[in-house]
Amino acid sequence: MAPQRPKGADALDKDKKPNLSPAPVPPRSSELYAALDLGTNSCRMLIAQPKGSGFHVVDSFSKSVQLGSGLEKTGRLSRGSMARTLQALRICQQKLRRNKVRRMRLVATEACRRALNGAEFMARIHRETGLRLDIIKPEEEAQLAVISCAPLVSQKTENLLVVDIGGGSTELVWIDISKVPKADRARSIMRLHSGFNQAITDVPAAKVVDWISVPLGVATLRDQFSDVEDDAARFALMSWFFEENLADFTPYQSAQPQERFQIVGTSGTVTTVAASHLGLKRYDRTKVDGLSMTSAQIDKVIHSYLAMGPGGRRADPRIGQDRQALIMSGAAILQALMRCWPTDRLSVADRGLREGLLYAQMSADGVLEEGNY
Repeated sequence: MAPQRPKGADALDKDKKPNLSPAPVPPRSSELYAALDLGTNSCRMLIAQPKGSGFHVVDSFSKSVQLGSGLEKTGRLSRGSMARTLQALRICQQKLRRNKVRRMRLVATEACRRALNGAEFMARIHRETGLRLDIIKPEEEAQLAVISCAPLVSQKTENLLVVDIGGGSTELVWIDISKVPKADRARSIMRLHSGFNQAITDVPAAKVVDWISVPLGVATLRDQFSDVEDDAARFALMSWFFEENLADFTPYQSAQPQERFQIVGTSGTVTTVAASHLGLKRYDRTKVDGLSMTSAQIDKVIHSYLAMGPGGRRADPRIGQDRQALIMSGAAILQALMRCWPTDRLSVADRGLREGLLYAQMSADGVLEEGNY
């Protein structure tokens, strides 16, 4: 499975008979928007209302459906995983109907991209729930992860690496914002929803130096080494294997430390490690989102996970039942990333694809106030 850098964007269909339909009603600032992310491991949805240069969440949903279970061996989505996913999507459909949401973007990612029956499953979802999900390309997934993290970018940052560790793949985007005025840096990154190669005229452009989609996430990497019984050996092999898959990514070639370089990590792995570092007894997004961690702090948490062993990790409330089987593969990815790049700090983002989908929709509709996002 080679890393991907596909190009291109889907064109919007235009109404060929405008006289038969009323003119589209422009969105109001009170309009509700929805974003749904069907990933390899989880089904997650946010319903939000635009507020200033951001949004206010009015309803949400998150469920571990393990859609990619068995995919590595069979190349197909299993009957059990599809049944779990449909059950979760029916709940999402009910929430959308209850909130009378008209503007929404519902997407599926790596598991459905790779599965031989992925498109067939999308048709079944529509048939049984009425929801239309798009299987998005890795490039769009990477764009959306970048957009969601824009508010966390420091004004001192000149080179930014955004890392989104998913269930089936990991997206990495390196962005050069050194030519952008400090006050405009977050906003220039936000504008990347128009495409990695599209020039922006009213705001100095953030330049995407390189990006990659590695077909290894917390679930797929775990499955690659499921036959290794020793816990520490399995972790070491996973971390080495992920690093090997980064060999062609441009920043990987840079051995010299760079000033004003920031890594922003978004994923359940990153937020779980952050919560463990803080010693939280109950997860608190306000304490985790935007936290800065050093490589030494991350390594200390990972070593504590290894010392716990599988039984200890299952019992640790900070890790949780849904994530305990995936935390070490995610930690292996995180450790490999911190080993490779010229910084010893990671900014933690409790945000991702859903937030990127919401920002992109609201920005395109013009309902967000101009500001430093």
